[in-house]
Amino acid sequence: MRRISFGIGSWSLATRQFLLLFLTTFLMLGFLAYDNYQKAATLFREQMLDDSWKLIARTNDYIDSYLDNGQNILLLLSDRTDLLTAGDKEAEDYLRSVAGYNSTIVKSLYMIRSDGKVYSNAQLTYDIVGNPALPELYEQSQQNYGASAVSQPYPSPLSGRTVAISRPMTEQGRGVVGVAVVELDLEKLRSKLAELTSGGYQAFLLQSDKGNVVTFDPDSDMLPHKPRTYMPELPDDFAAAMFALPAGTSDSQGADGRLTVVKSGMNRLGWSLIVFIKDRYFHASIIRLYDNYKSAAVIWTAVLLIVTFAMSKYLTRPIRILAAKMDRVRDMEVLPRITVDRRDEIGRLARSYQSMMERIRILLNETKQMEQRKKELELKVLQSQIAPHFLYNTLACIGSLARQHKTDEVKETIRSLVGLLSLSFDRTNEFVTVAEELEGLRMYLQIQNIRYGSKFRCVTNVPAEAAQAPILKLTLQPIVENAIFHGIMPRRGNGTIFIRATIRRGVLRFYVRDDGVGMDAEAARRLLGDPLNPAPKERFTGIGLSNVHDRLRLHYGEPYGLRIKSVKEIGTIVRIQLPL
Repeated sequence: MRRISFGIGSWSLATRQFLLLFLTTFLMLGFLAYDNYQKAATLFREQMLDDSWKLIARTNDYIDSYLDNGQNILLLLSDRTDLLTAGDKEAEDYLRSVAGYNSTIVKSLYMIRSDGKVYSNAQLTYDIVGNPALPELYEQSQQNYGASAVSQPYPSPLSGRTVAISRPMTEQGRGVVGVAVVELDLEKLRSKLAELTSGGYQAFLLQSDKGNVVTFDPDSDMLPHKPRTYMPELPDDFAAAMFALPAGTSDSQGADGRLTVVKSGMNRLGWSLIVFIKDRYFHASIIRLYDNYKSAAVIWTAVLLIVTFAMSKYLTRPIRILAAKMDRVRDMEVLPRITVDRRDEIGRLARSYQSMMERIRILLNETKQMEQRKKELELKVLQSQIAPHFLYNTLACIGSLARQHKTDEVKETIRSLVGLLSLSFDRTNEFVTVAEELEGLRMYLQIQNIRYGSKFRCVTNVPAEAAQAPILKLTLQPIVENAIFHGIMPRRGNGTIFIRATIRRGVLRFYVRDDGVGMDAEAARRLLGDPLNPAPKERFTGIGLSNVHDRLRLHYGEPYGLRIKSVKEIGTIVRIQLPL
């Protein structure tokens, strides 16, 4: 929020006045347009859903009538027990005539005798391919105590995908002598339902009381289909999700975008009819209204821009002229005189500004000497902070090496320690070359590798032209030290530190990267922003990353210093930017 306020505060008065006038009017118009648009869309949606419910009610009436006709045919068959003993031809002819007369409803008719003999309206086809579902239908009908039984959808060799209605055939004194079975023509039922409910924006699904698909609209691109199937089929998870929806209006994801799902309650057979409507269709009828609003908004926005811009330019012209003259003041040593021949508030402001600039120049001359002295003292203090724990532990390590008679390691470690102390205590020059800084870093790493058993290694890539460039002493060492203790030591296994230098357009950049545990953005900010951030006791000096950053900015100016980028479990990279 503070950054936003700062950004707005840096805008010109004309810009702020222009934006205030423009945005206020534009937002009022936009709110009214949006409110009217939403009300129109809601009204149209409610009207469409109401029409859909009426359509579903009519379609359910048709389905009930369709099933009633199927049951009437079944009753007609179940009463003809005489055909079970009359002979094959008479039974087949009768079934064929009934099927032909009711071809819009039924696909296949069967009479099953108690001894397993089956009569069909397509007897020849049945004798060849049979129908494995008939035994189960026979048993289901026997268990239904004389009432009609409706099966779940199944594939029939004679009727294709179908639903069967069965009923026992009984004779007085003999009980059940057979079962009559009617296989419904679901393809014609689908065609009729498609005429009633489908369109370019609608599709339907009819499910049984157990969630099985009775029929649906296979030609619609709104519904998902199983891949690599010869005949279109709905995915099982989609069918299950639709079955689980409550009766009423819901939302779902289709193959071609969001869908509004209108689900009816169960009919007499427990079947549910579901109608899908494209969400995009609800907005089709208000496209013209939207276009009208869009055209009006474009015209009004253009007029509003012109009017508010002209007003802002006219009202702020005197202030902009004064600001342009003030902007010419760049050098505090040579202050040009601002002359404004005005007697109003603008003239008073210009004269006050001129007096203020004179006082500022005097104060600057006084503070320059103080800042230079302060910078020298701060640099000397920062460079002289040798951490006692590092020195004590290094000497203890040398003693341990001596007791183990590792004379070569003792000599090398003493040379490295003496070199580091000489580099730190040298007061003659606060600058060294990059090559000398890298040599001091090498000595520091030799000591740490002796102490920690080569847990890390350092790879440098510094071009020859950068080797003799001047650099503040102890610039790289604290950064590498931070990579060791905050990056590599907490991780399991060994790590690597990469140091790379580049020179481009008069700027020397170092990149120090480790493959350690990394840190989050807040921790990285604390490293640069909090000079009192607690540091490990094993540091060579008390110079942390924030101190290095402050030293570089004190000496070279605000554009230079450190930048940190870190990712947890991947590593950290520190960029050092210096002028040549």
